[in-house]
Formats: sequence, structure tokens, C-alpha cells
Amino acid sequence: MGGQRLRTLPVLCGWTTGRKRLLAVAVMCALATMGAVSAQGAVTRACGPVVNPYPGTRYEGADLTRIRATGISCVNARRVARGAHRKALGLTPPASGVRRLTWNGWRVTGDLRGASDRYFALRGAMTVSWRF
Repeated sequence: MGGQRLRTLPVLCGWTTGRKRLLAVAVMCALATMGAVSAQGAVTRACGPVVNPYPGTRYEGADLTRIRATGISCVNARRVARGAHRKALGLTPPASGVRRLTWNGWRVTGDLRGASDRYFALRGAMTVSWRF
């Protein structure tokens, strides 16, 4: 380095305590704001139903309803519900009444007990739920 001394102390060493505190408060406010923005992205959306996804079958006229999406658009949530449910219908129902499967990286759980089937799909921070 040719006789030049390397600066090992950070620039903040010459600052007064008040300036350091002000900087710390500003950084914490900025981080809190970023956290609030990412929390807004996790809003649960109510999406429209998939109307008559199985025409010409014994399920004709039965819709996929109450589609809810978190962290994903409604268009993609409806696609997940349609595709995962189509795969689920092709499987034999388990004795427990709870069906578990994967579809395109989504972990899908279907509760077949009760008057209507309730499904829930999870992939990372994204979730989709629907009723059949």
C-alpha cells in the first residue's frame, strides 16, 4: 500500500453521540417501514369461483368456491385450485378422510369429512384454500 495507513476505524467514530443515535433511529424506522410493506403483501384475497371445472363428468355443475389466496394473485390461485383439485379427484379417498398430495410444488391437504370438501395448498409463504 506504499506507506499509506489503512483506515480501520469506521467513519462514525468522528460523529457525536447524538448523531449516532439519530442515525440508529433512522435505520430502525426504515427497517420497520420495510417490514410493514412486506406484511401488506400477505393480505388474504377472496377470489372468484372456478365454475363447472368438470363438464361431462359426474361432477358437472359442482364449482370450486370460497377460493382464498395469500401471497399470490387470484388468477394463479384459481389455477392452483383447479389443477390440484383435478389431481386430488384422481386419487382414492383415504380411510381417515384427509387427503394429502403434492401438485407442482404445492403441498395440498384436503379434508373430505363433512358436507363439503375443504382444501388447503401451501408453497413457501403462499397459501390457497378452496371448497368443493
